[in-house]
Amino acid sequence: MTKFNSRRLDIDALRALCAVRHHGGVTRAAEALGLSQSAVSHKIRRLETSLDCELLGRKSAGPTFTAAGEELLDYAGRILGLHDEALSSLSKTSLSGRIALGLTEDTACTDLARILGRFRRLHPQVSVRTKVRMSLILREMLEKGELDAAIVQVFAHEVRPTDAVLFREQLHWVKHAELSLSEHGPIPFLSFDDECFYRKWALDIGQDGGVVLETVFECASAAGIVSAVTSAMGVALLSQRHLNSQMQIVAHGLPAPPALAYVVRRARKARNPALDTLVTEIKNEVTRYGGLALAS
Repeated sequence: MTKFNSRRLDIDALRALCAVRHHGGVTRAAEALGLSQSAVSHKIRRLETSLDCELLGRKSAGPTFTAAGEELLDYAGRILGLHDEALSSLSKTSLSGRIALGLTEDTACTDLARILGRFRRLHPQVSVRTKVRMSLILREMLEKGELDAAIVQVFAHEVRPTDAVLFREQLHWVKHAELSLSEHGPIPFLSFDDECFYRKWALDIGQDGGVVLETVFECASAAGIVSAVTSAMGVALLSQRHLNSQMQIVAHGLPAPPALAYVVRRARKARNPALDTLVTEIKNEVTRYGGLALAS
């Protein structure tokens, strides 16, 4: 018992460790958590000392998780989930009602699904109906009053004062490294379908500089576009988290794409206490982890 009594899993240290994995490094984790880089490093070193094992292999290319670090990450996710759920349970109020919520496919698969599951356990009298659609469709449904709120992707300059920003990322023109582009002819464009606002931007403002895009491939899913890019079929607009080692960012010859943001956007309706609580829980999650993990 003495051995275990001297070892502790500090909640803040576990949160810092998860943030390093989520954001891909100590520096970005510190920025997301609102801490200094040294503070995050200190929390992890203190955890390593307590457990008497190395969790991060520190190399010039950036931190990599050791076998012990990978194993602890799995436990850390479950521990933090139970910890946060316990805190929410002790401070919960009696809620009832209905929420019509919209999600995009990439937000439905990760952290938000876990948050919704916890919300349902804590507030069983609240009925949450979720619809998964493209961002453009969800925004139209909000305007029509068909949804109470939605997690949507927008261009960063379109973020409203009433939106809750969950995640920011950059949009890039990308191609396979072996694909050569003609200086004079049309550029082969790998496009999402008509319901994607990337496509609308590319075919409108994106061609203001005299660039001509010829749509050669159209697909509703990011996985399909990624596959087409890695097959050297053409140029596509993809967000940062979809990039891989086979892709090359096209930095010249095409207009610079705007930055992106994932936001919680609410319909212009009367207040809904159940929705207020759900949005607050999502915001709190972002504060704890410095962002949400999204599907790539």
